[in-house]
Amino acid sequence: MFNQFVRPRRVVITGFGCVTPIGIGREAFWQGLITGVSGVRRIRSFDPSEFDIQIAAEILEFDWKEQLQSKDRQHVPRTVPLALAAAREAATDAGIEPASMDLETRRRFGVMLGTGGGGLSFTEKQFGYWFSGNAGKGSIYTIPASTHGGLSSELSMVFGIHGLSHVISTGCTSSTDAIFYAAEHIALGRQDFMFAGGVDAPISPGILKGFEVMKICTNKWNDEPDRASRPFSKDRSGMVLGEGSWVYILEPLEDATARGARIYAEIAGYGSTCDAYHRVRLEEDGIEPARAMTLAIEDAGLTPNDIDLVCLHGTSTVLNDRIETQAIKRAFGADSFSIPMSAVKSQIGHPQGATGAAGVGAALLALNEGILPPTINLDVPDPDCDLDYVPNHSRPGSVNAALCNCIGFGSKNSAFVLRSL
Repeated sequence: MFNQFVRPRRVVITGFGCVTPIGIGREAFWQGLITGVSGVRRIRSFDPSEFDIQIAAEILEFDWKEQLQSKDRQHVPRTVPLALAAAREAATDAGIEPASMDLETRRRFGVMLGTGGGGLSFTEKQFGYWFSGNAGKGSIYTIPASTHGGLSSELSMVFGIHGLSHVISTGCTSSTDAIFYAAEHIALGRQDFMFAGGVDAPISPGILKGFEVMKICTNKWNDEPDRASRPFSKDRSGMVLGEGSWVYILEPLEDATARGARIYAEIAGYGSTCDAYHRVRLEEDGIEPARAMTLAIEDAGLTPNDIDLVCLHGTSTVLNDRIETQAIKRAFGADSFSIPMSAVKSQIGHPQGATGAAGVGAALLALNEGILPPTINLDVPDPDCDLDYVPNHSRPGSVNAALCNCIGFGSKNSAFVLRSL
Protein backbone atom coordinates (compact mmCIF):
# COMPACT_ATOMS: atom_id res chain seq x y z
CA MET A 1 0.00 0.00 0.00
CA PHE A 2 1.10 3.54 -0.68
CA ASN A 3 0.83 4.68 2.93
CA GLN A 4 2.60 1.83 4.70
CA PHE A 5 6.18 1.26 5.84
CA VAL A 6 8.20 2.06 2.72
CA ARG A 7 6.19 5.29 2.37
CA PRO A 8 5.96 6.65 5.90
CA ARG A 9 3.92 9.74 5.01
CA ARG A 10 0.50 9.82 3.37
CA VAL A 11 0.24 12.38 0.58
CA VAL A 12 -2.75 14.58 -0.25
CA ILE A 13 -3.75 17.20 -2.80
CA THR A 14 -4.62 20.56 -1.25
CA GLY A 15 -4.45 22.96 -4.20
CA PHE A 16 -5.77 22.83 -7.77
CA GLY A 17 -5.27 25.23 -10.66
CA CYS A 18 -5.78 24.92 -14.40
CA VAL A 19 -5.95 26.66 -17.76
CA THR A 20 -8.07 24.69 -20.24
CA PRO A 21 -9.90 24.97 -23.58
CA ILE A 22 -13.27 24.88 -21.77
CA GLY A 23 -12.47 27.38 -19.04
CA ILE A 24 -9.65 29.18 -17.29
CA GLY A 25 -9.45 28.27 -13.64
CA ARG A 26 -10.77 25.39 -11.59
CA GLU A 27 -14.39 26.53 -11.34
CA ALA A 28 -14.68 27.33 -15.05
CA PHE A 29 -13.15 23.97 -15.95
CA TRP A 30 -15.61 22.17 -13.70
CA GLN A 31 -18.63 24.02 -15.08
CA GLY A 32 -17.45 23.30 -18.60
CA LEU A 33 -17.10 19.61 -17.80
CA ILE A 34 -20.43 19.03 -16.15
CA THR A 35 -22.37 21.02 -18.76
CA GLY A 36 -20.79 19.11 -21.63
CA VAL A 37 -19.03 22.04 -23.32
CA SER A 38 -16.68 21.26 -26.20
CA GLY A 39 -13.46 23.26 -26.49
CA VAL A 40 -12.73 22.08 -30.04
CA ARG A 41 -12.82 24.81 -32.71
CA ARG A 42 -11.21 25.78 -35.97
CA ILE A 43 -7.57 26.63 -35.28
CA ARG A 44 -7.04 30.36 -34.77
CA SER A 45 -3.37 30.61 -33.74
CA PHE A 46 -2.35 30.15 -37.40
CA ASP A 47 -4.12 29.67 -40.71
CA PRO A 48 -4.85 25.92 -41.05
CA SER A 49 -6.31 26.14 -44.57
CA GLU A 50 -3.43 24.20 -46.15
CA PHE A 51 -3.86 21.29 -43.74
CA ASP A 52 -6.23 18.35 -43.87
CA ILE A 53 -6.69 18.81 -40.10
CA GLN A 54 -8.05 22.29 -39.34
CA ILE A 55 -9.38 21.95 -35.80
CA ALA A 56 -7.98 21.72 -32.28
CA ALA A 57 -8.90 22.49 -28.67
CA GLU A 58 -7.11 25.81 -28.21
CA ILE A 59 -7.20 28.15 -25.21
CA LEU A 60 -8.49 31.38 -26.67
CA GLU A 61 -9.03 33.77 -23.75
CA PHE A 62 -5.72 33.35 -21.94
CA ASP A 63 -3.53 36.44 -21.68
CA TRP A 64 -0.07 35.15 -21.00
CA LYS A 65 1.28 38.71 -20.61
CA GLU A 66 -0.18 38.64 -17.10
CA GLN A 67 2.14 35.78 -16.16
CA LEU A 68 5.56 37.07 -17.28
CA GLN A 69 7.48 40.31 -17.41
CA SER A 70 7.84 41.74 -20.91
CA LYS A 71 11.58 41.01 -21.00
CA ASP A 72 10.90 37.28 -20.57
CA ARG A 73 7.99 36.70 -22.92
CA GLN A 74 9.95 36.16 -26.12
CA HIS A 75 12.31 33.69 -24.46
CA VAL A 76 9.93 30.96 -23.25
CA PRO A 77 7.46 28.57 -24.87
CA ARG A 78 3.71 28.87 -24.36
CA THR A 79 3.83 26.05 -21.83
CA VAL A 80 5.56 28.32 -19.29
CA PRO A 81 2.80 30.93 -18.80
CA LEU A 82 0.18 28.17 -18.89
CA ALA A 83 1.98 26.34 -16.09
CA LEU A 84 2.58 29.55 -14.11
CA ALA A 85 -1.09 30.50 -14.20
CA ALA A 86 -2.18 27.06 -13.02
CA ALA A 87 0.50 26.95 -10.32
CA ARG A 88 -0.48 30.38 -8.98
CA GLU A 89 -4.11 29.30 -8.73
CA ALA A 90 -3.10 26.04 -7.04
CA ALA A 91 -0.99 27.86 -4.44
CA THR A 92 -3.77 30.31 -3.69
CA ASP A 93 -6.28 27.47 -3.47
CA ALA A 94 -4.03 25.65 -1.00
CA GLY A 95 -3.63 28.78 1.11
CA ILE A 96 0.14 29.03 0.74
CA GLU A 97 2.51 31.73 -0.49
CA PRO A 98 5.84 30.21 -1.53
CA ALA A 99 7.58 33.60 -1.68
CA SER A 100 6.74 34.29 1.97
CA MET A 101 8.17 30.99 3.22
CA ASP A 102 11.54 30.91 4.95
CA LEU A 103 14.54 29.61 3.04
CA GLU A 104 14.58 26.16 4.66
CA THR A 105 10.92 25.60 3.78
CA ARG A 106 11.53 26.73 0.20
CA ARG A 107 14.36 24.24 -0.01
CA ARG A 108 11.83 21.50 0.70
CA PHE A 109 9.37 22.77 -1.90
CA GLY A 110 9.79 21.19 -5.34
CA VAL A 111 8.37 21.09 -8.85
CA MET A 112 7.53 17.97 -10.84
CA LEU A 113 5.75 18.50 -14.16
CA GLY A 114 4.88 16.23 -17.05
CA THR A 115 4.95 17.29 -20.68
CA GLY A 116 5.05 15.59 -24.04
CA GLY A 117 6.16 18.24 -26.49
CA GLY A 118 7.46 20.78 -23.96
CA GLY A 119 9.09 23.57 -25.96
CA LEU A 120 8.78 21.91 -29.37
CA SER A 121 6.42 24.52 -30.83
CA PHE A 122 8.73 27.26 -29.51
CA THR A 123 11.70 25.63 -31.20
CA GLU A 124 9.76 25.41 -34.45
CA LYS A 125 9.02 29.13 -34.32
CA GLN A 126 12.62 30.06 -33.55
CA PHE A 127 13.97 27.92 -36.38
CA GLY A 128 11.50 29.64 -38.67
CA TYR A 129 13.09 32.97 -37.77
CA TRP A 130 16.64 31.71 -38.18
CA PHE A 131 16.21 30.08 -41.56
CA SER A 132 14.05 32.75 -43.16
CA GLY A 133 16.47 35.64 -42.69
CA ASN A 134 14.76 36.95 -39.53
CA ALA A 135 17.27 35.78 -36.96
CA GLY A 136 16.95 39.08 -35.10
CA LYS A 137 13.44 38.11 -34.02
CA GLY A 138 14.68 34.91 -32.41
CA SER A 139 15.55 34.29 -28.78
CA ILE A 140 19.11 33.88 -27.56
CA TYR A 141 17.67 31.31 -25.14
CA THR A 142 16.24 29.02 -27.82
CA ILE A 143 18.25 25.97 -26.75
CA PRO A 144 17.57 26.04 -22.98
CA ALA A 145 13.94 27.06 -23.55
CA SER A 146 13.47 24.14 -25.93
CA THR A 147 14.58 21.54 -23.40
CA HIS A 148 11.79 20.08 -21.31
CA GLY A 149 13.69 20.74 -18.10
CA GLY A 150 13.50 24.48 -18.62
CA LEU A 151 9.79 24.32 -17.87
CA SER A 152 10.18 23.41 -14.20
CA SER A 153 13.16 25.77 -13.88
CA GLU A 154 10.94 28.71 -14.83
CA LEU A 155 8.45 27.82 -12.08
CA SER A 156 11.23 27.37 -9.53
CA MET A 157 12.65 30.80 -10.36
CA VAL A 158 9.32 32.63 -10.35
CA PHE A 159 8.26 31.16 -7.00
CA GLY A 160 11.74 31.21 -5.45
CA ILE A 161 11.62 27.57 -4.43
CA HIS A 162 14.82 25.56 -4.16
CA GLY A 163 13.67 21.94 -3.94
CA LEU A 164 13.96 19.47 -6.79
CA SER A 165 12.92 20.86 -10.16
CA HIS A 166 12.14 18.05 -12.60
CA VAL A 167 10.20 17.39 -15.79
CA ILE A 168 8.95 13.96 -16.78
CA SER A 169 8.41 13.24 -20.47
CA THR A 170 6.96 9.80 -21.10
CA GLY A 171 4.53 10.75 -23.85
CA CYS A 172 0.87 10.77 -22.91
CA THR A 173 1.58 9.27 -19.49
CA SER A 174 3.93 12.13 -18.57
CA SER A 175 1.79 13.99 -16.05
CA THR A 176 0.37 10.83 -14.47
CA ASP A 177 3.92 9.74 -13.82
CA ALA A 178 4.99 13.21 -12.67
CA ILE A 179 2.23 13.55 -10.08
CA PHE A 180 3.01 10.19 -8.59
CA TYR A 181 6.78 10.71 -8.56
CA ALA A 182 6.13 14.00 -6.76
CA ALA A 183 4.00 12.15 -4.23
CA GLU A 184 6.78 9.62 -3.68
CA HIS A 185 9.26 12.35 -2.80
CA ILE A 186 6.86 13.68 -0.17
CA ALA A 187 5.97 10.22 1.12
CA LEU A 188 9.64 9.43 1.64
CA GLY A 189 10.31 12.72 3.42
CA ARG A 190 12.48 14.26 0.71
CA GLN A 191 10.16 17.23 0.10
CA ASP A 192 7.33 18.86 2.07
CA PHE A 193 5.47 20.64 -0.74
CA MET A 194 5.33 19.96 -4.46
CA PHE A 195 3.89 21.65 -7.49
CA ALA A 196 2.88 18.63 -9.56
CA GLY A 197 0.91 18.26 -12.76
CA GLY A 198 1.17 18.59 -16.51
CA VAL A 199 1.24 21.14 -19.29
CA ASP A 200 1.40 20.92 -23.07
CA ALA A 201 0.73 23.24 -26.01
CA PRO A 202 1.26 21.12 -29.14
CA ILE A 203 -0.70 23.24 -31.60
CA SER A 204 1.65 24.58 -34.27
CA PRO A 205 2.05 24.04 -38.03
CA GLY A 206 4.96 21.60 -37.72
CA ILE A 207 3.38 19.50 -34.98
CA LEU A 208 0.04 19.43 -36.79
CA LYS A 209 1.79 18.24 -39.95
CA GLY A 210 3.52 15.51 -37.96
CA PHE A 211 0.21 14.20 -36.66
CA GLU A 212 -1.25 14.50 -40.13
CA VAL A 213 1.51 12.26 -41.48
CA MET A 214 0.80 9.67 -38.76
CA LYS A 215 -2.91 9.75 -39.66
CA ILE A 216 -4.16 9.50 -36.09
CA CYS A 217 -6.06 12.82 -35.92
CA THR A 218 -9.51 13.15 -37.45
CA ASN A 219 -9.97 15.29 -40.56
CA LYS A 220 -13.67 14.52 -41.02
CA TRP A 221 -15.16 17.14 -38.72
CA ASN A 222 -13.56 20.40 -39.86
CA ASP A 223 -17.02 21.90 -40.42
CA GLU A 224 -18.40 20.64 -37.10
CA PRO A 225 -15.43 20.84 -34.70
CA ASP A 226 -17.45 20.52 -31.52
CA ARG A 227 -18.49 17.02 -32.65
CA ALA A 228 -15.01 15.87 -33.67
CA SER A 229 -13.71 14.26 -30.47
CA ARG A 230 -16.01 11.30 -29.89
CA PRO A 231 -14.36 8.57 -27.79
CA PHE A 232 -15.98 5.13 -27.87
CA SER A 233 -18.53 6.16 -30.51
CA LYS A 234 -18.87 3.82 -33.47
CA ASP A 235 -18.24 6.69 -35.91
CA ARG A 236 -15.08 8.02 -34.21
CA SER A 237 -12.32 8.74 -36.70
CA GLY A 238 -9.30 9.93 -34.74
CA MET A 239 -8.14 12.21 -31.99
CA VAL A 240 -8.14 16.01 -31.77
CA LEU A 241 -5.11 17.93 -30.51
CA GLY A 242 -5.58 20.01 -27.38
CA GLU A 243 -3.58 22.16 -25.00
CA GLY A 244 -3.73 23.07 -21.35
CA SER A 245 -2.20 23.06 -17.91
CA TRP A 246 -3.31 21.35 -14.69
CA VAL A 247 -1.15 21.87 -11.60
CA TYR A 248 -1.68 20.67 -8.02
CA ILE A 249 -0.21 21.28 -4.58
CA LEU A 250 0.86 18.07 -2.86
CA GLU A 251 1.83 17.84 0.82
CA PRO A 252 1.85 15.33 3.70
CA LEU A 253 -1.56 14.54 5.18
CA GLU A 254 -0.36 15.31 8.70
CA ASP A 255 0.90 18.77 7.72
CA ALA A 256 -2.21 19.60 5.71
CA THR A 257 -4.43 18.59 8.61
CA ALA A 258 -2.37 20.60 11.10
CA ARG A 259 -2.71 23.81 9.08
CA GLY A 260 -6.42 23.27 8.40
CA ALA A 261 -6.04 22.95 4.63
CA ARG A 262 -8.83 21.78 2.38
CA ILE A 263 -7.98 18.26 1.23
CA TYR A 264 -9.25 17.20 -2.19
CA ALA A 265 -8.03 13.60 -2.06
CA GLU A 266 -5.24 11.27 -1.06
CA ILE A 267 -2.90 9.86 -3.70
CA ALA A 268 -3.29 6.22 -2.84
CA GLY A 269 -1.72 3.95 -5.46
CA TYR A 270 0.15 3.75 -8.75
CA GLY A 271 1.02 1.25 -11.45
CA SER A 272 3.06 1.52 -14.65
CA THR A 273 3.90 -0.97 -17.40
CA CYS A 274 5.05 -1.11 -21.01
CA ASP A 275 3.77 -3.26 -23.85
CA ALA A 276 7.29 -3.17 -25.36
CA TYR A 277 5.54 -3.51 -28.68
CA HIS A 278 5.43 -0.48 -31.02
CA ARG A 279 6.37 3.20 -31.28
CA VAL A 280 2.78 4.41 -31.26
CA ARG A 281 0.39 1.43 -31.17
CA LEU A 282 -0.78 -0.73 -28.27
CA GLU A 283 -0.65 -4.50 -28.22
CA GLU A 284 -4.22 -5.48 -29.06
CA ASP A 285 -4.69 -7.90 -26.16
CA GLY A 286 -4.71 -5.03 -23.61
CA ILE A 287 -2.76 -7.07 -21.07
CA GLU A 288 -0.23 -4.43 -20.04
CA PRO A 289 -2.60 -1.46 -19.60
CA ALA A 290 -4.81 -3.80 -17.58
CA ARG A 291 -1.83 -4.77 -15.44
CA ALA A 292 -0.99 -1.09 -14.78
CA MET A 293 -4.53 -0.53 -13.50
CA THR A 294 -4.41 -3.66 -11.38
CA LEU A 295 -1.07 -2.63 -9.86
CA ALA A 296 -2.47 0.80 -8.99
CA ILE A 297 -5.55 -0.66 -7.31
CA GLU A 298 -3.49 -3.18 -5.35
CA ASP A 299 -0.97 -0.50 -4.38
CA ALA A 300 -3.86 1.48 -2.88
CA GLY A 301 -4.92 -1.56 -0.87
CA LEU A 302 -8.25 -1.68 -2.72
CA THR A 303 -10.16 -4.08 -4.95
CA PRO A 304 -11.76 -3.32 -8.33
CA ASN A 305 -15.13 -3.18 -6.59
CA ASP A 306 -13.89 -0.23 -4.49
CA ILE A 307 -13.39 2.01 -7.54
CA ASP A 308 -16.34 4.35 -8.13
CA LEU A 309 -15.11 6.16 -11.24
CA VAL A 310 -12.53 5.58 -13.96
CA CYS A 311 -11.18 8.59 -15.84
CA LEU A 312 -10.28 7.04 -19.17
CA HIS A 313 -7.56 7.81 -21.66
CA GLY A 314 -10.23 7.80 -24.38
CA THR A 315 -8.37 9.24 -27.37
CA SER A 316 -11.20 8.81 -29.90
CA THR A 317 -9.03 6.64 -32.14
CA VAL A 318 -10.57 3.44 -33.42
CA LEU A 319 -7.88 1.12 -32.08
CA ASN A 320 -7.03 2.70 -28.73
CA ASP A 321 -10.61 3.04 -27.49
CA ARG A 322 -11.31 -0.60 -28.27
CA ILE A 323 -8.12 -1.81 -26.60
CA GLU A 324 -8.69 0.38 -23.54
CA THR A 325 -12.18 -1.06 -23.19
CA GLN A 326 -10.73 -4.57 -23.38
CA ALA A 327 -8.06 -3.66 -20.81
CA ILE A 328 -10.72 -2.34 -18.42
CA LYS A 329 -12.56 -5.65 -18.69
CA ARG A 330 -9.34 -7.53 -17.90
CA ALA A 331 -8.59 -5.35 -14.89
CA PHE A 332 -12.09 -5.05 -13.43
CA GLY A 333 -13.71 -8.30 -14.50
CA ALA A 334 -17.41 -8.47 -13.70
CA ASP A 335 -17.26 -5.01 -12.12
CA SER A 336 -16.44 -3.43 -15.50
CA PHE A 337 -20.08 -2.94 -16.45
CA SER A 338 -21.18 -1.30 -13.18
CA ILE A 339 -18.42 1.32 -12.79
CA PRO A 340 -19.03 4.69 -14.47
CA MET A 341 -16.22 5.96 -16.69
CA SER A 342 -15.56 9.39 -18.15
CA ALA A 343 -13.47 10.49 -21.14
CA VAL A 344 -12.58 14.16 -20.69
CA LYS A 345 -10.86 14.30 -24.09
CA SER A 346 -14.30 14.36 -25.67
CA GLN A 347 -14.42 17.97 -24.41
CA ILE A 348 -10.81 19.19 -24.28
CA GLY A 349 -9.15 17.20 -27.05
CA HIS A 350 -5.84 15.49 -26.38
CA PRO A 351 -3.39 17.73 -24.49
CA GLN A 352 -0.62 15.18 -24.95
CA GLY A 353 1.63 14.99 -21.87
CA ALA A 354 -0.90 16.93 -19.75
CA THR A 355 -3.67 14.43 -20.35
CA GLY A 356 -3.20 12.52 -17.09
CA ALA A 357 -3.28 15.72 -15.05
CA ALA A 358 -6.51 16.69 -16.81
CA GLY A 359 -8.04 13.36 -15.83
CA VAL A 360 -6.93 13.93 -12.25
CA GLY A 361 -8.75 17.27 -12.29
CA ALA A 362 -11.95 15.61 -13.44
CA ALA A 363 -11.57 12.88 -10.81
CA LEU A 364 -10.90 15.36 -7.98
CA LEU A 365 -13.96 17.38 -8.79
CA ALA A 366 -16.11 14.25 -9.02
CA LEU A 367 -14.79 13.11 -5.63
CA ASN A 368 -15.64 16.44 -4.06
CA GLU A 369 -18.79 17.47 -5.91
CA GLY A 370 -20.55 14.13 -6.40
CA ILE A 371 -21.10 14.66 -10.13
CA LEU A 372 -19.79 12.35 -12.84
CA PRO A 373 -18.39 14.16 -15.91
CA PRO A 374 -19.82 13.02 -19.25
CA THR A 375 -18.30 11.58 -22.38
CA ILE A 376 -19.87 13.83 -24.99
CA ASN A 377 -20.54 13.02 -28.66
CA LEU A 378 -21.27 9.40 -27.80
CA ASP A 379 -24.18 9.26 -30.21
CA VAL A 380 -23.73 5.84 -31.81
CA PRO A 381 -22.27 3.33 -29.32
CA ASP A 382 -19.61 1.01 -30.67
CA PRO A 383 -20.60 -2.62 -29.96
CA ASP A 384 -16.95 -3.28 -29.03
CA CYS A 385 -17.04 -0.40 -26.52
CA ASP A 386 -19.92 -1.42 -24.32
CA LEU A 387 -19.16 0.01 -20.87
CA ASP A 388 -20.81 2.86 -18.97
CA TYR A 389 -18.97 5.91 -20.34
CA VAL A 390 -21.50 8.37 -18.81
CA PRO A 391 -22.72 9.24 -22.30
CA ASN A 392 -23.42 12.85 -23.28
CA HIS A 393 -24.69 14.20 -19.95
CA SER A 394 -23.20 14.40 -16.46
CA ARG A 395 -25.06 12.72 -13.66
CA PRO A 396 -24.97 12.54 -9.87
CA GLY A 397 -22.74 9.87 -8.37
CA SER A 398 -20.96 9.27 -5.08
CA VAL A 399 -17.22 8.83 -5.62
CA ASN A 400 -14.87 7.75 -2.83
CA ALA A 401 -12.11 6.25 -4.98
CA ALA A 402 -11.25 7.01 -8.60
CA LEU A 403 -8.74 5.51 -11.00
CA CYS A 404 -7.06 7.63 -13.69
CA ASN A 405 -5.79 5.70 -16.70
CA CYS A 406 -3.24 6.83 -19.28
CA ILE A 407 -1.73 5.19 -22.36
CA GLY A 408 1.22 6.74 -24.18
CA PHE A 409 3.40 6.54 -27.26
CA GLY A 410 5.94 3.75 -27.04
CA SER A 411 3.14 1.57 -25.60
CA LYS A 412 3.55 2.97 -22.08
CA ASN A 413 0.76 2.56 -19.54
CA SER A 414 0.28 4.36 -16.23
CA ALA A 415 -2.60 4.50 -13.76
CA PHE A 416 -3.11 5.78 -10.29
CA VAL A 417 -5.79 5.86 -7.65
CA LEU A 418 -7.18 8.86 -5.78
CA ARG A 419 -9.13 8.33 -2.57
CA SER A 420 -11.25 10.64 -0.44
CA LEU A 421 -10.55 10.85 3.29
